[in-house]
Amino acid sequence: MFPTSTRWLLLALGLCLSTAVIAGLPPSAPFSPAAQALIDRAFSDLDPARPLIDVHVHALGLGQDGDGTFVNPEKLSARHPLKRLETGLYLKATGVKGLDHFDRDYVEVLLARARAFPRPVRIHLLAMDRAYKPDGTPDPIRTEFHVPNAYVLDLAARHPDLITPVISIHPARKDAIQELEACAARGARLMKWLPNAQAIDPANPAFDPFYRRMKELGVVLLTHAGEEKAVAVKGAQALGNPLRLRRPLDLGVTVIVAHCASLGRNEDLDHPGTAAPNFELFLRLMNEPRYQGHLFGDLSAITQINRLPAPLQHLLAHPEFDGRLLNGSDYPLPGVDLVIWTRQLVKLGMLTPNERQALNEIWKRNPLLFDVVLKRTLKDPSTGRRWPADLFQRDPGSLAGKGSAGLR
Repeated sequence: MFPTSTRWLLLALGLCLSTAVIAGLPPSAPFSPAAQALIDRAFSDLDPARPLIDVHVHALGLGQDGDGTFVNPEKLSARHPLKRLETGLYLKATGVKGLDHFDRDYVEVLLARARAFPRPVRIHLLAMDRAYKPDGTPDPIRTEFHVPNAYVLDLAARHPDLITPVISIHPARKDAIQELEACAARGARLMKWLPNAQAIDPANPAFDPFYRRMKELGVVLLTHAGEEKAVAVKGAQALGNPLRLRRPLDLGVTVIVAHCASLGRNEDLDHPGTAAPNFELFLRLMNEPRYQGHLFGDLSAITQINRLPAPLQHLLAHPEFDGRLLNGSDYPLPGVDLVIWTRQLVKLGMLTPNERQALNEIWKRNPLLFDVVLKRTLKDPSTGRRWPADLFQRDPGSLAGKGSAGLR
């Protein structure tokens, strides 16, 4: 039996899921000829010797089997109906049809969806450290969910053909460097932050020793930038300012900016007293010559309705960024129907109505596959240009060390 607190959590989750389970055929069932043709086109020019790469897949868990995963009870509480509703939507997107073994079933559904791809795919599965206070002690009130590094490292060891572990270490932890070294010894080369939610200020000079050790170990930082909507941030949206990433960049850390900072506004730290869209601040960093080779962006969530149209249009229209972008899905978010509006992409001229119909069929069956087929199908309405195949096979583990050595 689960402890009382976990049983209460499972009951609340069950209420959220009672009318929110994705139904339909399994991911491997045949598609219609139109949908299959779109899938075939999306994969036709990929290098058969290399897997498709997804750098942004979330691990989730309720800690049912003593695996250390955790969800803040507020996210399921009737006293917090909006959080509870959001959680129900995310759970629907996972495709898990029950809660008795959610942690196990989430992984099984994810792997089944990945194995249904027509070519091999490598999932970079994200850990999520707790929020920490400035004194280096955990902040349980601020922690929305927790996925330990050991959890993703162990899953990667059990599924080495599909999963690459992405660790998460809050740099204020008293054992931050030791944990970094231990994870690197197990092969981890990518680390994920969500500064807005984890209370991490990337510009804090106290983190310089941590950054230097990251560089020495060849660990790449995949960090959220821009406004955060999916996780509560306790008034800390300023921590998602892309310009705050100059500190790790200037110390030679290779940085991948999740979502290309495509949502919200922040203070323009180069012009105090003014504000600018986070995407514009990201582009400013990308255009600075000193960051060529060790600043990148991922395409996770960039097709969602709340981020359209400017960032997506801009990146499709500017091929000079292709070599500095990586594919990411932000799974399970592609399964949340409220943020996936293919009709709007038709209005923007990026999809045809027939492509939309086929994509919608793929989405109902396999949101993970849908995400990559959508991005391979999108075109710049002015030129017809699509993103190149190499972007979707770029391995983040190969990026460290490509930039200049420490710039300070």
